[in-house]
Amino acid sequence: MNNKEGNNKRGGSRPNSSRPSSNKPKPPMAKRAQGPKKVKPAVKAAEEEKAEKIKKQNQAPKRQKAADEIRLNKYISNSGVCSRRDADIYIQSGNVKVNGIPVTEMGYLVKLNDVINFDGVVLTPEKKEYILLNKPKNFTTALDEGQEFRNVLELVRGSTTSKIAPIGRMDKNTTGLLLFTNDTDMIRKFTLPSQKSSKIYQVSLDKNLKFEDLEKISKGLVLEGHRVFVEEVSYIEKEAKSEVGLKLRSSNVKVVRAIFEHFDYDVLRIDRVSFAGLTKKNLPRGNWRFLTDQEVINLKNV
Repeated sequence: MNNKEGNNKRGGSRPNSSRPSSNKPKPPMAKRAQGPKKVKPAVKAAEEEKAEKIKKQNQAPKRQKAADEIRLNKYISNSGVCSRRDADIYIQSGNVKVNGIPVTEMGYLVKLNDVINFDGVVLTPEKKEYILLNKPKNFTTALDEGQEFRNVLELVRGSTTSKIAPIGRMDKNTTGLLLFTNDTDMIRKFTLPSQKSSKIYQVSLDKNLKFEDLEKISKGLVLEGHRVFVEEVSYIEKEAKSEVGLKLRSSNVKVVRAIFEHFDYDVLRIDRVSFAGLTKKNLPRGNWRFLTDQEVINLKNV
């Protein structure tokens, strides 16, 4: 009896307990998950006020837009130099001046008679338009031929309110692709002698083109003291030898006529089937369409 009591005391176990004794330390209790620290109302209000102040620094003061006003980024976009998003970047960087004063505010309103200087260049607010016409016969680009033949502008009347003009000239007998635009830079680009875009013409002659003459044309020739470079000349497949395809860079149709007249051929018809990569696909004779954004980009990169 005494031994049992002694054993109980030494073992440290409680009387009548069936649990085995263990000397292993108990694992620490898991820490309670803590949520985000609460921001004091006064501190939070100060932070919001500071953020709002920074935001307003880049915004024009709100006011009622007049009928003759337009947002500065839209004005720049309409001029054709870049998109509205890119215009915002230029404005923020300080590269845009309105009437000689730098403007960096988003949403700034300007009038159409304001002078906008974009990265050193004065802009015009008119949106750039690009219209492709499949010209029929008996219409001319000239304005001084009296009333016998109508002007090509009649064919695109109503397409835009912008003052557009054709790129290059076409007489009454020439048909095919003719591009109209109010983009003076593009008009200048495609009428320069040094421009690099190719045009393809289908030419109808009064008689079959001799093979030796075809070879001479392919090598280029001198007309009125100017060297004419021909990229390609060939007979039209499955057509008479009087139907000829001609590829060259000049946008002047008179050059096409002069090439064959130089070899004593009369030119009956000239049809421009390709202009700087643009074709007559899905564009019937006498119809017009606007160029896509990608087509405009392609023309600017020629």
